[in-house]
Amino acid sequence: MPRLAPLDLNKLDAEQKKVADAIMSGPRGGLRGPFEPWLRSPILADRAQKLGEYCRFDNSLPRDLSELAICLVGRHFKAQFEFYAHARLAREAGLAEDIIEAVRLRATPPFKRDVEKVVYDFVTEYLETNRVAPANYKRAVDAFGEKGVVDLVGVCGYYMLVSMTLNVFEMPLPPGEPDPLP
Repeated sequence: MPRLAPLDLNKLDAEQKKVADAIMSGPRGGLRGPFEPWLRSPILADRAQKLGEYCRFDNSLPRDLSELAICLVGRHFKAQFEFYAHARLAREAGLAEDIIEAVRLRATPPFKRDVEKVVYDFVTEYLETNRVAPANYKRAVDAFGEKGVVDLVGVCGYYMLVSMTLNVFEMPLPPGEPDPLP
């Protein structure tokens, strides 16, 4: 059970309704995940959803690599909903199933492309140490350029906010779905 009661969409105030309508009419098409908790603070919800739209749909990284980063963040924070949602999106984007499963189990993935390992090393090093060593930073800049590294940091940071929201408010998976993370 989530810690917050579900919102009655017919009883939103004007600010909440404006933000909810923007989210539902945008590329997400619904208010899943962190959006119901965020709507309690409509200005935060609006700004976060705009950042999230860029991070999820428009950042400069290839979609499969962006989803790899999101799965790594979700796994790190044990955000069940986050991992559940983005493992599916990672598959749809073409990330290999054995990589997704290794991330899920905290095993070293069997990468087939160096750019996958660049993302993995960059994100996991940061999550483990709160820093990125010069060698991993250089590899990321060489692979994605400065804009790509900024976008990678943005994607990770946004999904850290999402993971914390999902965990703090105990947002459930869809009915009947088992927790994907051990």
